[in-house]
Amino acid sequence: MRILINDIAASKRGALTILDQVYRYAMNHSDSDEWIFLTGVDYLTEKKNIKIVCLPEIKKNRFKKLYFDFISGHSFIEKYNPDVVLSLQNIITFGLKIPQFVYIHQSIPFQDIKRFSFLKSSERNYAVYQYLIGSLINLSAQRANGVVVQTDWMKEAVANRAHIEKEKIEVCFPDVDKIEQVEKCSYQQNLFFYPTSIAVYKNNDLITEACNILNWKGINDFKVYMTLPENAIKHTNIECVGVITREEVFKYYQKANLIFPSYIETIGLPLLEAKSVNSVILAAKCAYADNILADYSKALLFDPFDPNQLAELMERVMTEPPIKDEIIHERDRSSEWEKAFQFIKSRRQ
Repeated sequence: MRILINDIAASKRGALTILDQVYRYAMNHSDSDEWIFLTGVDYLTEKKNIKIVCLPEIKKNRFKKLYFDFISGHSFIEKYNPDVVLSLQNIITFGLKIPQFVYIHQSIPFQDIKRFSFLKSSERNYAVYQYLIGSLINLSAQRANGVVVQTDWMKEAVANRAHIEKEKIEVCFPDVDKIEQVEKCSYQQNLFFYPTSIAVYKNNDLITEACNILNWKGINDFKVYMTLPENAIKHTNIECVGVITREEVFKYYQKANLIFPSYIETIGLPLLEAKSVNSVILAAKCAYADNILADYSKALLFDPFDPNQLAELMERVMTEPPIKDEIIHERDRSSEWEKAFQFIKSRRQ
């Protein structure tokens, strides 16, 4: 079978991670199938039965990308005569007469916790995704032969929002590449870590407010490390460490408690990473966290809009005896992409 993977939009860590996982799956199954990857960055290498087509000009701006998705893309893809097309970028290529599937990993249109406003400059881009791009994602889910998502909560949400049957949706849990060769670090109860960005929904201000509450109570001997630019937040108890390596991230998971107040995520990769090394996790009580942490005893959940709850949990983990390590029974993910492509092959007619 000739399978075309469309992921021109991918350029950042999360999307490239998924592209890399599909590419590795293709390398292990290249004898039985022929693969064509459409990318926007020069990231992958051609192998036997794997062809790479890089189209960087299409991802230069949103309008070129939409023009490809709606106008020119179908004729370009049809030249390669694939048997099936899988889009890894939330939206199908409209006009294709070839069986097509879509991998939906954008959660903003499917969450209920926040309604973004076009009137606020800090929220405008998210409002575009929530309302405009979200409508295109729903339309893609309706027109595709099948949909692949990362988690059970996304399966429920996509089925409800796009008004499609659940049988049309397959859950493919993403792999977590744990760093094995990393220096061992001693756990310190008064250290906290948040791998974050400047995105509004990452909820960084909640941590500042929680730190102020702890200071007001006379609790000052603690430190929160955040992966923001140096001096992005000016607070005695917060240190912005900038962009760090994955090895450094896993060191922080070992020596500190993970705080994860983000209220919009598809899966929350740091939760999986921290869980894999038995970290104490303080996470926002949202659908994605409930999905990932339901069976994990070292997880403490809080209202992502209540800094008092976060401050209480921070004080608790600093003053109470450490929660004992547990044996993590990891889900067998070795067959997740195998399951996804079997689903695709079964529904391509």
